[in-house]
Amino acid sequence: MARIEPFTAIRFNSADVSHLIAPPYDILDQADKDALRAKDDHNIVGIDLPHVPPKTAGPEEVYLKAAGDLTCWLDIRALVRDSRPGLYVYHQTYKLGSKTLTRKKFFARLRLEELGQGQIFAHEQTFGGPKEDRLKLTTATRCNVSPIFGLYPDETNEISKLIDEAIEGEPDQQGMLDGVENKLWVIDDLPTIKSIQVRMADKPIFIADGHHRYGTALMYREQHIAEYGAVGDDDPVNFVLAVLGGMEDPGATIQPYFRAMADLPGVTSNAMKDALAGEFDWKPAAMPKDDASLAKTLAKAGPQAIGLYVAKDDAFAIVTPKDADPLASLEKKHNPAWRTLSYTILHKLIIDRLVSPKLNDGKPVTMHYQKTMGESVADAKASSGIACLMQATTMQQLRDICTAGELMPQKSTYFFPKLATGMVINPLY
Repeated sequence: MARIEPFTAIRFNSADVSHLIAPPYDILDQADKDALRAKDDHNIVGIDLPHVPPKTAGPEEVYLKAAGDLTCWLDIRALVRDSRPGLYVYHQTYKLGSKTLTRKKFFARLRLEELGQGQIFAHEQTFGGPKEDRLKLTTATRCNVSPIFGLYPDETNEISKLIDEAIEGEPDQQGMLDGVENKLWVIDDLPTIKSIQVRMADKPIFIADGHHRYGTALMYREQHIAEYGAVGDDDPVNFVLAVLGGMEDPGATIQPYFRAMADLPGVTSNAMKDALAGEFDWKPAAMPKDDASLAKTLAKAGPQAIGLYVAKDDAFAIVTPKDADPLASLEKKHNPAWRTLSYTILHKLIIDRLVSPKLNDGKPVTMHYQKTMGESVADAKASSGIACLMQATTMQQLRDICTAGELMPQKSTYFFPKLATGMVINPLY
């Protein structure tokens, strides 16, 4: 069962937190950190990003300074800890094309379990370096400073409606960050919390973002038990800070993640067409004018259609596999849901088995990743490469692949908007 618990969060002592919250640590560089600190000395980035880049662990002193700053901010009441345990309703209102959407979620403590052995599922591979950085920060601060983001099925929006009924009036806190409006309400009514817990108990949780943070929480629990001995079932180290939202929420969307095959200066569109000819249909087309028109063009061509822009001759084509399961004989051990995902087909068939041996002398293809069509095409031009313009992974594909115990290729989902760090902090004591 998926077990969630209320908690007494540490929060900024301000109704408007626009100058205090930050994007997730793993998308920031030193310039971003400096800009956020220039807004306010107490911006959460000073605690959540002690070492840049966070892909590897930094020196011990930077994590000790982060912990010292956290303690200091609590002492001067820039941060305060709530007196009553609660769940924290979190809305993000954002623009997607011409639409304005609100993604509805809530913060809770989520009971840790080994991934795929219960109700919590991953969809991405994790790496050691980032987890070591997060482990050092967690050990020093004894807090989850930033949350994981999990999705759960809520076909009738039952949980969403229950939460909507529990919040009244203006939010307790709000803040603008990069054009996204963030709002927070506190639910500390015990009967309401219990109703939400009961309804969440049988829900699987699919990690959308924060795989490294989840892995870090498991490592921290192991480290804590090794140092201090067994802990009680309700001990905070058995939980991780999570933002949880319904997969059917109208404001919850998955955006495509584009990529470019770089350093292929001699490859023309005809060469690509010939390399793919045995497995794919190739249809030249006019270059879509923007991301929205690209999405419509690919959708009309089918769920596995991929757009390829070849920089060498400024050509665009739509490719679709001739077989609905083109990896069936090549990846027999994998589940059909994984094999038929367009991102899997791109990496395991087009790149690894066709482009690499036929057009790159058998060497691995250098990949760059982008979040918009324009960025991908520009990268392809700059790197003498080929832009791979993808369709978004669907919620159903995410669910099917996760429950099959499979992991998608790197960057197969892009969840927008990113969660704001600093809305709540989860103390592990």
